[in-house]
Amino acid sequence: MTPGAIFERAQRIARVRGDAAAGSPAIRRAMVDAREVKAWVDAQLAGLIGQLSDVEAFPEAAIADAARCSLAQANKDRERSDTLAETPGMADALGDGAITAGHVDAVTRGSKKLDGEQREEFIERVEALVDVAAAATVDQFSKRLDLEIRRLQSESGEERLTRQKQRVRVSTWTDNDGMWNIRGCFDPVTGIALTSKLDNAIQSLFSERVPEHCPSDPVEKNKFLAAHALARLVEGSAGSGQAGRPEFVAVIDATEPVGGGADGPRVDWPIPVEVPGRVLAEMIGTDDVAGVVVRNGVVVHAPGRLDLGRATRLANRAQRRALRGLYSCCAIPGCAVRYDRCKLHHIVWWRHGGRTDLDNLLPVCAAHHAKIHHSGWVVELGPHRELTLTLPDGQVMNTGPPRRNAA
Repeated sequence: MTPGAIFERAQRIARVRGDAAAGSPAIRRAMVDAREVKAWVDAQLAGLIGQLSDVEAFPEAAIADAARCSLAQANKDRERSDTLAETPGMADALGDGAITAGHVDAVTRGSKKLDGEQREEFIERVEALVDVAAAATVDQFSKRLDLEIRRLQSESGEERLTRQKQRVRVSTWTDNDGMWNIRGCFDPVTGIALTSKLDNAIQSLFSERVPEHCPSDPVEKNKFLAAHALARLVEGSAGSGQAGRPEFVAVIDATEPVGGGADGPRVDWPIPVEVPGRVLAEMIGTDDVAGVVVRNGVVVHAPGRLDLGRATRLANRAQRRALRGLYSCCAIPGCAVRYDRCKLHHIVWWRHGGRTDLDNLLPVCAAHHAKIHHSGWVVELGPHRELTLTLPDGQVMNTGPPRRNAA
């Protein structure tokens, strides 16, 4: 983009910001303008950092001083600059506002997973994916890059698991506020076990009463409870009511006819990971397996009691397990909050006589659950769980029956 194009976008943004009566289309267009301007600025900053790196012995310190940022952020900015220097197609796209700095950072992260010739080939492939980046969100582009990395590595599932186990790490530090922080990176098998223990601890410890100082914001509340549950597990005071064994859900999608393209049963767990077949067989041999059969958005079979009527407001484990066969995340279109972090919302509200039956329950994240209850969002379900979402401004969004792709 030229400076003139930047100026035009800045003028449009200013006009919308100064118009208290601006409608949604104008605001969205201004947000696109702002995104494109920011991308152009990020491209210029990356170029300046490249120039600075040629004349400074310690460029990160100079970057931090000029940008008034931390050394860690300065290092991230320099890595972005280096990536753009290796991928001129991405650099041009960023300067034109077609992609964002987040897309470039995804390339940087991906390149760190490879060495030598594999890394060089990865960079070449990235240049061929510029149009893909321009049409995708950062998350979507990151997944595509992960696919390219797996193709380059050409490793078996067990080789990948071995490599992942070698990368297991835990780091701790104390921040400027005196808070002790912990960050962990675990292989999928360990992650499944830890997630199960943590989720079970949250349910058993805090189903009746939450700790003092628990925040009211639903997202922060989940983080708060997870932190306290982890502390109790480490202390050994989480109790023995929940063993924390992972439960595997074998989902059979009967929508496809036999031989019509279905990949057979899919094994599902609370976190989005892949486990080699042999290791999976060993895990299933020692843990609980529940079969769920779905067809065209409807649960055809699932173990346990699925209709509770007015006997209780809270959904039971069988209902959560059954709906996991249909949903991998929040049912609201575009939301990626994973299923096990969602609440089961009553389509016909409990206070309005709604029943705790499977066909009246819908998984929604805490943020969207609050929108439904407090911001006038209206959700309706069709006979095959087709979702109709009506927003307060009259906008209507529709989806077809939920479908989950086999892993």
